[in-house]
Amino acid sequence: MRLYAQTPARRLRQVLADLTAVVLVTVAVWFALAVHDAIMLLAEPGRKVEDAGGSLASGLHDAGDAASDVPLIGDVLKKPLQSAADASDGLSDAGQSLQDLVGRVANLTTFALIFFSVVFVLVLWLPPRVHWIRRSARIQALRDAPGGADLLALRALTGPLKDLASVPVPAGGLADAWRRGDAGAIDDLSRLTLRRAGLRA
Repeated sequence: MRLYAQTPARRLRQVLADLTAVVLVTVAVWFALAVHDAIMLLAEPGRKVEDAGGSLASGLHDAGDAASDVPLIGDVLKKPLQSAADASDGLSDAGQSLQDLVGRVANLTTFALIFFSVVFVLVLWLPPRVHWIRRSARIQALRDAPGGADLLALRALTGPLKDLASVPVPAGGLADAWRRGDAGAIDDLSRLTLRRAGLRA
């Protein structure tokens, strides 16, 4: 199985197409990661809320513990401080939830951008490459088969007429020469079919 053509012009086009596909996928991944980083900036307020809530809750818990040591009214003083500390814990949890939500959105967006970009590039690039590989394999198998040159010559005759301009025309025409089994005409025509496919005789 041949991956690239033997003729320089077609091989160059195939290499450029492959490099373009790789570059497009690389750019798509880079862009998706940049979008991920940009979205994650939205999590910064959540981090600040979480830190502030945690610090406030810790301070209120400490104040409540200290207030509980006050004789007679220690328990009375501790209850509102404890309630405020619990509310601060809830604020900290809200900040964490915001970060989690932003992280999920960032990951989902990154995955979608990479997935659809790669699929788009593959849809444009892969079918022509696979088609050429399969076609060149069939033509090579035909070339090596008994009587394959005759079939390749016939294929050249049924192809675009403008390509036949490069083939020397014997007396009576190419089609007549092919019917008569003219070895020179058959060889020229089979070479034309191979050249169209980017292969050499």
